[in-house]
Amino acid sequence: MKKELHIDTLMVGDKPTKPDPYGAVVPPIYQNSLFTFKSWEAIQDAFTDKVNNSIYTRGNNPTVALTERKIALLAEGEKAKLFASGMAAVSAGMLHFLNAGDHIITLKNIYGPAISLINDFIRPKMGVEVSYINGDCLEELELQIQSNTRLIYLESPTSVVFSLQDLKAIAELAKKRGIATMIDNTWATPIYQKPLNMGIDLEVHSCSKYLGGHSDIVAGVLIGSDALLDSIHCREYELLGAKMAPMEASLLLRSLRTLDMRMERHQQSAMKVANFLEQHPKIETVNYPGLASFTQSKLAEQQMTGFSGLMSFKLKTNKLELVKRFFNHLTLFNIGVSWGGHESLIYAPAISCMQEQSGEQFAKMGISLGDMRISIGLEQVDDLIDDLTSALNTI
Repeated sequence: MKKELHIDTLMVGDKPTKPDPYGAVVPPIYQNSLFTFKSWEAIQDAFTDKVNNSIYTRGNNPTVALTERKIALLAEGEKAKLFASGMAAVSAGMLHFLNAGDHIITLKNIYGPAISLINDFIRPKMGVEVSYINGDCLEELELQIQSNTRLIYLESPTSVVFSLQDLKAIAELAKKRGIATMIDNTWATPIYQKPLNMGIDLEVHSCSKYLGGHSDIVAGVLIGSDALLDSIHCREYELLGAKMAPMEASLLLRSLRTLDMRMERHQQSAMKVANFLEQHPKIETVNYPGLASFTQSKLAEQQMTGFSGLMSFKLKTNKLELVKRFFNHLTLFNIGVSWGGHESLIYAPAISCMQEQSGEQFAKMGISLGDMRISIGLEQVDDLIDDLTSALNTI
């Protein structure tokens, strides 16, 4: 990928070309399943470099490839690969680094389905060992490294409690020990955090969240070096078959054009909501890295240039009746499991975590019935604060 090329330039083999010969301001959607060739020699040449040629849409598609290049540029990575979902990207990344009998180090409160992937699939089927850590102490991580440790899987900020890891320090330690690093960077987006520049090997996003931003697509992406992404393309991407559809790629391409503006609005509104909640007498704690009171605020300033609209807070009650009363009284906050769209959402992580995780794992995550996660959308922030005030007045 040559960064001097216009961001809407397509590559056919090693030759740049415009995405549409008619000069369409929006690149066309290549909805076809396969691509034809003029001769034996032409298709043979394509197969010699199938990563960069369009032969079959499960492998490469011009619409998808254009969107991938935009994401790679945003993250300052060499290459990106889009998948049919965030979990497809997470699965492909983990499986690329892990073999039978290997060891993975990860965090106690990463995204719930990622924990389930490790505990319910990778461990029993591959005999992989796992160490769960808090992640906020480099010495703790170093003590867990074994001779068969192959991957350190991070999420910064983490799910629910939004704790951070020192990405640069962890990347330096991992490289000295020959261990791969991978991070879920969905919360901060490439706008506000660039882990690849801090030495992390592989970055993953759920594009269903901020990158998509309109709650109308499900997709995931991996970003990293040319060599790493080409290897994943030929193995986990093509063989597992979780390809990105051209239509979803086009919708994602649309969303990337407004990502920086949307993130700025999410951040501005979230800061106002976080400050309101922090001062409310019925709130015990607020977990938001943008707050000056956040325990890792200095680290947040060092490795992030901004903050998104997702946070959590803990009610000063664990009585299910009162928690439900607050939860159900909200009118502007929709109840839903995702986040990062134009609409504001609320979710109680305990609802799914108690069902997806064992009692022991749930306890390690540090989540209670009174923990609420909210995603601040693009509505008027004063209306959102009024909605929260009204609901808090019921308990």
